[in-house]
Amino acid sequence: MRWTSLFIPTLREAPAEAEAVSHQLLVRGGFIRQLQSGHYSMLPLAWKVNKKIVKILREEMDLIGAQEVMLPAIHPASLWQKSGRWDAIGDDMFRFLDRKDADQVLAMTNEEVIATVALELSSYRDLPQMWYQIQTKFRDEPRPKSGLLRVREFDMKDSYSIDIDDEGLDKSFNLHHQAYERIFIRLGLHAIPVEASSGAMGGSDSVEFMVESPAGEDDVAVCNSCGYSANVERATSIIPEVGNRLENETLEKFDTPNIRTIEALSQAGHPPEHQIKTLVYMIDGELSLILLRGDHQFQEQKFCDTSSSVEVTPAEEDTIKKALGASPGSLGAVGIDKMPIFADPALKGRTGMTTGANEDDFHLSGVNIERDIKIDQWIDMRSIADGEGCPSCSEPLRVVRCIEAGHIFKLGRKYSEAMGVTVLDSEGESQTPTMGSYGIGVGRAMAAIAETHCDDSGLIWPMSVAPYEVVLTVVKTDDENSMKIAEEIYTDLKTNGIDVLLDDREERPGVKFADAELIGIPLRVTIGPRGLENGVVEFLDRSDPEKTQAEINIAEVRDFLLEKISSQQDLTA
Repeated sequence: MRWTSLFIPTLREAPAEAEAVSHQLLVRGGFIRQLQSGHYSMLPLAWKVNKKIVKILREEMDLIGAQEVMLPAIHPASLWQKSGRWDAIGDDMFRFLDRKDADQVLAMTNEEVIATVALELSSYRDLPQMWYQIQTKFRDEPRPKSGLLRVREFDMKDSYSIDIDDEGLDKSFNLHHQAYERIFIRLGLHAIPVEASSGAMGGSDSVEFMVESPAGEDDVAVCNSCGYSANVERATSIIPEVGNRLENETLEKFDTPNIRTIEALSQAGHPPEHQIKTLVYMIDGELSLILLRGDHQFQEQKFCDTSSSVEVTPAEEDTIKKALGASPGSLGAVGIDKMPIFADPALKGRTGMTTGANEDDFHLSGVNIERDIKIDQWIDMRSIADGEGCPSCSEPLRVVRCIEAGHIFKLGRKYSEAMGVTVLDSEGESQTPTMGSYGIGVGRAMAAIAETHCDDSGLIWPMSVAPYEVVLTVVKTDDENSMKIAEEIYTDLKTNGIDVLLDDREERPGVKFADAELIGIPLRVTIGPRGLENGVVEFLDRSDPEKTQAEINIAEVRDFLLEKISSQQDLTA
């Protein structure tokens, strides 16, 4: 392709609202343009990258025996009502009425639909099955941001496995796990597989593939010593023991005027680790108390997963005041027996603690957890912190911000049961098959690559997904010999299967070099009159420009570039 024919609307400055590096560079490089919040047009460069990512996805899915399908993007509400997700997902789902006033949804994912296709299966001999598609999905994100990282419309590779038993599911899950590891290597992404919450998807187990980046929205606990890794929604840790305040064993009420926070109470002589934090939540429709140590944070998803609760929302202040007689900041669980009380295990055995007295401006000291509070259930619901001990080897954990690049789930029989899927086993008995679900967002993968492959000058695409492998930069397009040699090299490279971009614009060399760096073409060949006098062109590798500058004889350009392209592709193979 010739640059003069290609639509690349580069910008000197990124939009003010673009905070993530990938967002800034993809806009500046002329890859994407926003139509409205959460919706982006993919321009020619981005679509070339998109197609190369999709090619890798297809190759790896085909390699494990998955079959490509294409499912409807509009689903009848009845399917989601059968699975229970019509209510559970809430406002994130795009819903509408068709002309017959029937409730419809735009596909967020396709577990329900896949289960309806699975109704065609009749025998264990039909299993296992693995089906995949690359389809546009829709999620009504409340706060779309960071360019392609959090959008409302996106392409996703979603695949599904159907097996007769859990042993089969384990095999399908492991095949996808291995395929995902290969995919991310080929994409040039260092993706860490971590234990994760299954959330609204349900199921017994899930693994996220996380790419460390400040642009991410997930926190992951990582141990550099033993390799333990888990999303903070699932992570556990070893915390230092905290001794009890033996001098304060008698339950006493004391004045705390205008003290409403953990920090303020700490300044009054009651350290956070000796306080009980009391939160009031509606849990599956029932007003409940949640207790944690004062210096610990509540991890809502971990609580939901451990307690099997479906709906967990903070209670309104008016409801709290009516039920407990005090406002937040003065709340406690001492003497409460009219609502469920959940406590984090870090509070077990603690005495000499301080908590709210359920009377504004008053607290209680000398609280003995097991003597003074009726705990209904101990639940691990604490969010771990950086530096706490690894549960596997006790070494310090790192809590790092990550981009979720992929997620795989063991769904079990949730969806096959809901849709009434059964097959006959080898004994002729009817069995409900078990399912798995596996997803990678294409646009998010592109953004993750851009986020982690860049420098101050612009993008540095891995060879496997670069929009073009080589850019030929003609220093002076009005020099007849320069253009003649450039055309010959361009034709030779194209004939030999190299994805090449010829910069034939009438621009200053500095502009051309800056644009080539901005859009991130891996290899650059510069063709100028001075070099041609000696029969050479200049070569530069975008990933290491200071060490790779070299002169190449014109006759050797093709073979030289083929070797460079092959060696860089091998790094991601």
